[in-house]
Amino acid sequence: MNHLATLLGRIGLALIFVVSGWSKIGGYAATQGYMDAMGVPSVLLPIVIAAELLGGLAVLFGFATRWAALGLAVFALLTGFLFHGAAGDQNQAIHLMKNIAIAGGFLVLAANGAGRFSVDHALQVRRARI
Repeated sequence: MNHLATLLGRIGLALIFVVSGWSKIGGYAATQGYMDAMGVPSVLLPIVIAAELLGGLAVLFGFATRWAALGLAVFALLTGFLFHGAAGDQNQAIHLMKNIAIAGGFLVLAANGAGRFSVDHALQVRRARI
């Protein structure tokens, strides 16, 4: 049960970032405008897309999972406070709490690893045989 739950948790955490990164490619100009409006330099958008896509895929497949999860935890907290930190706005407070919860999930993943159904585990088994 633990290995399956870890896999399903990785899938859930990864999907939001893979889908979000991919949608930013399709809506590049709109995302640039939103970032600028929020006071975040839109020149950072390629880095944001890379972090979401590459980090999300790493977590999804369980490759370099601890580092990817740690990076995405920091990313989730930063974006939460930058884009959803409006005091007094209940909707934005909910979004901020969502980002904090996602970061918490990533921290658990960083602490415990990707589990048996992962590239990390396959590489570990391979190294043990050599």
